[in-house]
Amino acid sequence: MTSDTAAETTADKATRPVAPRPTGVRATERALAPDLARGLMLLFIAMSNTAFHLWNADHGPSGWQPVNGGWLDHTVQFAMIVGLDLRIYPLFAFLFGYGMMQLYLRQTASGTSERKAAALLRKRSLWMVVIGLTHAGLLMAGDIIGFYGLLSLGLGWLFLRRGDRALKWWIWISVTVTVAAALQPVVTAAFQGELGSLGDAGADAGSEAYGAGEESWLAAAGTRMTTAFYLVGLAAPLVFVTGGGFIFLLGFWAARRRILEEPGKHLKLLRGTAVIGIAIGWLGGLPAALAHVGALDVPPDAESETGALTALRDVTGSAAGLGYVAVVALFVHWWTRRQERRREAEPGPATAAAGSATTATPTTATSTPVATAVTAISAVGKRSLSCYLTHSLLFAPVLAAWGLGLGEHLTSATMALFAFGVWLVTVAGAYALEIRGKRGPAETLLRRLMYGKRT
Repeated sequence: MTSDTAAETTADKATRPVAPRPTGVRATERALAPDLARGLMLLFIAMSNTAFHLWNADHGPSGWQPVNGGWLDHTVQFAMIVGLDLRIYPLFAFLFGYGMMQLYLRQTASGTSERKAAALLRKRSLWMVVIGLTHAGLLMAGDIIGFYGLLSLGLGWLFLRRGDRALKWWIWISVTVTVAAALQPVVTAAFQGELGSLGDAGADAGSEAYGAGEESWLAAAGTRMTTAFYLVGLAAPLVFVTGGGFIFLLGFWAARRRILEEPGKHLKLLRGTAVIGIAIGWLGGLPAALAHVGALDVPPDAESETGALTALRDVTGSAAGLGYVAVVALFVHWWTRRQERRREAEPGPATAAAGSATTATPTTATSTPVATAVTAISAVGKRSLSCYLTHSLLFAPVLAAWGLGLGEHLTSATMALFAFGVWLVTVAGAYALEIRGKRGPAETLLRRLMYGKRT
């Protein structure tokens, strides 16, 4: 090989286009609305899960909320049934699907092939299943990371690269199947002239599936893994059969239209979703809440895990979850416009590098308590995996019988205060990481598992 040829070969290599390597989300690319919604969602999840840690309480036929306590406890139970139980996991599913499609679109926009981007997301889903099962075995039986990891693996493979037309068709088919399956007990009860006709009035309390009352950590771990394998191995695949994945696919659809990144362009849709969704969700949970506090007389099986009232709560829960997301998006639209007006009113040159107010956590020259709260809660959303795992680290050893056993003595009201305090701890931790520009430890680990060691 001559020197000219060698030089030419070297020049060719230098100018040859290099295939883009998949990378993660940069801080400046994040949208405020999804992060703020995730931060609030983690508060709602912590509150909704409180009942399962009250392992010494008397639970009703549904196995969810306790039936004992004073008027303040019953008020908390009523609010949980109407606004949180079976309403927050649809919110999580929507945001999970939205984030998954965001990541896919960001990868393909940066030059990554569709096939390679989809493979990256499959890898992410598999690692989430591993993380979820590990989490369940160590601390939390009702882990949702593994559940949605498996769900995203299947739905991502089937729909991530599908066109909008196919996606819309499957959303409507899934909605129809889900509503028909969930309303079957309600329709049966209506024909029989009573609210309850299905279910087992002697259903085990949900707290037993958490193993919170086991005095041995090893015995509790066995119970937790049994529950976790049920959720991942049976409940998640059943979603494909019963059509329950439509809320996940709605996240795909919404992300393609950048509804949460650009809420100002979708105000009519967001307002309608907020009003109608929350109204349907709360009205759907109201009969079960009234029955729980004794204001509505129904047969015990109506409140069971397969009874009419639980089915009604379930089928209306997705509407409430979507309504909550819409409220957050509307708030972000109002908030960012307010921040923009404030910046314009401030003396001095405008900050050219402020960027889009809907795609980053807004800041002002003069920080206010509300601005700090928005930044801190969205910081939780940016580190949602770390904060979710931190909940278990603070809940399980303190509340379970194999730990300090505090769950034996708390009531619904005091447990709600404890959960709020745990969430505030994660808010403080996430805010501290935010002002230092650091990711959460779990996000750092998942990023490394997805993208490999960076140079």
